[in-house]
Parts: sequence; C-alpha cells; structure tokens
Amino acid sequence: MRKLLNTIYVTSEDAWLRKDGENLVVEAEGAERGRVPLHVIEGVVCFNRTGASPALLAACAEKAITVSFLTPNGRFLARMEGPRSGNVLLRRRQYRLADDGDQCAPVVRGIVTAKAANQRTVIRRALRDHGEKIQPAAAASLEQASLRLQHIARRAAAADQIDVLRGHEGEAGNAYFGAFNAMLHAGGDAFSFNGRSRRPPLDRVNALLSFLYAMLGHDCRSALEGVGLDPQVGLLHADRPGRASLALDLMEELRPVLADRLALTLINRGQVKARDFVVDAGGAVSLTDDGRKQVLVAWQERKKRELRHPFLGEVAPMGLVPHLQARLLSRHLRGDLDGYPPFIWR
Repeated sequence: MRKLLNTIYVTSEDAWLRKDGENLVVEAEGAERGRVPLHVIEGVVCFNRTGASPALLAACAEKAITVSFLTPNGRFLARMEGPRSGNVLLRRRQYRLADDGDQCAPVVRGIVTAKAANQRTVIRRALRDHGEKIQPAAAASLEQASLRLQHIARRAAAADQIDVLRGHEGEAGNAYFGAFNAMLHAGGDAFSFNGRSRRPPLDRVNALLSFLYAMLGHDCRSALEGVGLDPQVGLLHADRPGRASLALDLMEELRPVLADRLALTLINRGQVKARDFVVDAGGAVSLTDDGRKQVLVAWQERKKRELRHPFLGEVAPMGLVPHLQARLLSRHLRGDLDGYPPFIWR
C-alpha cells in the first residue's frame, strides 16, 4: 500500500522556502522555522505571500512534490508541478469516457450514491454521539434529513442518466446542508449556519468548510495526478476552464467524511472560536493566522486516523483514501475492475 507522506503547510507571513542539501527549509523573519527532508514530502501548500528559491522548485519538480499557492482563506492561486506522468492511454480512455454519458453514468452513479450515503452517516453519528445535546426540534429535522438522504441514495443507485444524477446530487446537498445547523450545539450565534455561501464565505461555518474543502481538493488533485489521470476532465462536474472537475468529482464522496465531520468536531468541542475568524469590510469571513494553523493541525491529525476501506478490506489512514479511490478509478478505466467502487463510510 502507498505510504502516507507529509504535506507541508506554510502559513507564516512573508515566509521563504529554500533547499539545503536534500531538505526543505522554511525561513521567516530572518530565522529558520523548520527543516524537513524532501523524501518524506508529497506536497507543499503555501498561504500569504510565500516565496521559494528556484533550486527548491526544481528539486520539488524532479521529485514529484507539488507546490501550491493559496490565499489565506484557501482559494487556489497557482500550482507548480513537474512533467506529467502516467499512461497517456489511460488519459485517452478517461477523455473518451467523459464524452460518453452512457459509459460514465455508472461511475457518476456510484459517486452520487456514496455522497448521499456518507452525508446520512454524518447525521446518524451526530444523533448517536450528541443526541442528548440536540434540541427535540433539531433532532426531528436531522431525522427527516436522514430519511430524505436515504431515499435520495436509493434513487441515485437506480438512475442511469447524468442529468438525473446531477439532480439527485443537488437534492442531497440541499437536504444535508438544510439540517447542518442542527448538528452544531456549541458556539452560539457566532457559529450559526443558514446554508452554504462561498466566494466569499459569509459566516464562520462556511469559512471553515471552504477552507477544509480547499485542503481536500489539493489532496484529491494530487491523488488523481499520482495515478496518471487528468484532474481537469470530470464525469459528474462539467468541464470548465481552470476548474479541476475530476478532483471535484472525487471530493463529493469524501467531503462528509474528511471535511464536514472535522468541521463539526472543531466547532462542537470549542477547538475553534469566534476570535479565530475575521470579517472584512465586504462581509467576507476568513480564518485568522492562528485559527488557520489550528485547523491545519487538526486536518493533519484527521488524516492520520485509521479506518478499514470498505472495498479493499485493508486498514489505512484517512489521508490515503483519496489516493486509494483515485487508484480504483484508474483500475476501472483500464478495465481491471468491472465498476468503480465508491467510498461509503461505515
């Protein structure tokens, strides 16, 4: 099984990255802040105005270490990577599949079904773990959303048209986020959630979700590139210039497990507080430097937690799940698997 390597997150203001021997060195304010061997790194994610030496970028490209640059709130800016790897025949198969709705429908069906099922699992676990803290009206709304998601998953599992499946995917999102606030029982009005808002997030919960989704998107894109697939050409999400549509496809079944559950934990345990966010003059909400660091530590710890993969039957860290799913998708496209087995959280 693939080894879970490290992703380095650089959040210090005006940090500088350089190469020293076979190490990545992080400097800030004229002092060395960290040193990591290159052979244990799979990616570097830079926030704020991070700079990097040409020697380091060349070494990262040679060793297939992706360097991504994001805004402080997690919006993607740029990405540096080495020569494209993988089998060109696999990518050609991906492109043909994406152009044939009948052929890609089974893959999309699995993704949408898994998304609805995993969203339902998040709700059921919230009721199981915190039922005594949830008000009766909120519990009733969660039960209703759980039942609705169960019905959506069943309908999606029987659908065979892309447009119908996209409709089920949107319906699942509406049902899930319509009840999301009922799973929040700490933080008071500061963490009230009234639906998804993005570009920019307009409340603290959305800011936290968007930030975690950006981290998950980075991992999903890296996973797809690692097996030789083109992250730009999606099956569920339509192609759009500048959008990693296949990475978004892969994210759909993993968001509830890796990101949403962590966001709920951070808020309900009081690990993030109102002071960890800042609101700008236009109403956009983003994490502060300290808040972002705290979330990144929790994100890395979440990725280390182990689970048993439902299809492979092997125990693996959560951080490897995007890589395992990308590999299963590539095996299906090559004809090694009859179908794509989506990730369904138990």
